Amino acid sequence: MLIKLEVIFYIIILITIFLGSVWIYKTEQRLKKFFRGKKAKDLEDTMSFIQGEIAQLQQSKTEIEKNISVLSTKSKKSLRGLETLRFNPFPDQGSNQSFAIGILNEENDGVVLSSLYSRERMSVFAKPIKNGKSEYELSDEEKIILEKAKVRD
Repeated sequence: MLIKLEVIFYIIILITIFLGSVWIYKTEQRLKKFFRGKKAKDLEDTMSFIQGEIAQLQQSKTEIEKNISVLSTKSKKSLRGLETLRFNPFPDQGSNQSFAIGILNEENDGVVLSSLYSRERMSVFAKPIKNGKSEYELSDEEKIILEKAKVRD
């Protein structure tokens, strides 16, 4: 029994040595194929080129991030909410010739423009809006427009 174990042990060792040799041989063949026709100088030039490309990519990434930041800041100031409502402030005369317009940016700053039309005259009002509120009294129509024009996340 002891002899059989020794034989099995030696067979396992031989198989391991054989498989290790095959693995080493295949690895050497792959390396030879990879380095075929190349010299150390060629590899060094290739690595230098790749390093230069990586540096350019990092610089481009930095510039793109800066541009995105600028565009994000600008977009917050651009018009995002725009609503219009036509109405008749004088039910006994005319039709929906009066209007209210809400114009807001992403920070809900902007203006509410309104026009009241009657046969005798037409009046136009502009009321500044800061953070979604006006320091001036808003008509019901202007309040409706302001709520509809507000930018929500």
